[in-house]
Amino acid sequence: MSVTRTEQDSMGSMTVPAEALYGAQTARARDNFPISGVGFPRPFLRALGLAKEHAAQANRELGLIDERVALAIMDAAEEVVVGDLDEHFPLDIFQTGSGTSTNMNANEVIANRACQLLGEELGSRTVHPNDHVNFGQSSNDVIPTVMHLAAAVEISEHLLPTLGDLCKTLGEKAREFDDIVTIARTHLQDATPIRLGQIFGGYFRQVTLAVGELERAMDSLCELPLGGTAVGTGLNTHPEFAQKVIA
Repeated sequence: MSVTRTEQDSMGSMTVPAEALYGAQTARARDNFPISGVGFPRPFLRALGLAKEHAAQANRELGLIDERVALAIMDAAEEVVVGDLDEHFPLDIFQTGSGTSTNMNANEVIANRACQLLGEELGSRTVHPNDHVNFGQSSNDVIPTVMHLAAAVEISEHLLPTLGDLCKTLGEKAREFDDIVTIARTHLQDATPIRLGQIFGGYFRQVTLAVGELERAMDSLCELPLGGTAVGTGLNTHPEFAQKVIA
């Protein structure tokens, strides 16, 4: 059994590992950008899978993609969401400016996995990376959308709860230490008396302000560009795609 297979796209042929779900564009980018050895974090890949899953659902509802193909894409994208396919995302986080390589990495992985789910061979193009998985999308709207989603989810699920716990503890310590007098310091030397509770009260206030700023930033992060396609006009996609995919 061969340990490699040949994948082909409009730019030519590339050799990839036989069991790899990615294709020619990913292999080419892997060769071209071996910069840091740092890959994309799990929250980003989760959001990337969500974007592709909901794009396929929107295209299915609009009758733009065959239902059998769309459902296979959605199932494959869900495997990206939960982390089952992380090993098939080998690209360096430092790459072409718009993230085209990683968008295509996702398109190829999801297309090939969808082919498998339909009983087809890897690379058969029964489900096509561009014509099906990336239908109605561009790297220029997918990648910013994914960045917004990943940041919003991490802030909501992890950062804000953690800061909330920190605020609670700092508030408790501010009260507990309020009768302890110490010496404040400026310029690496003792300055004037201060209650230790006041110091912790300052910490509490700073974290509280940071929480407020993050909550306000969430409003902007929840504005998603998916459906804007290459330059934000929505050209080459269905006029209802953006509303459906983001709903």
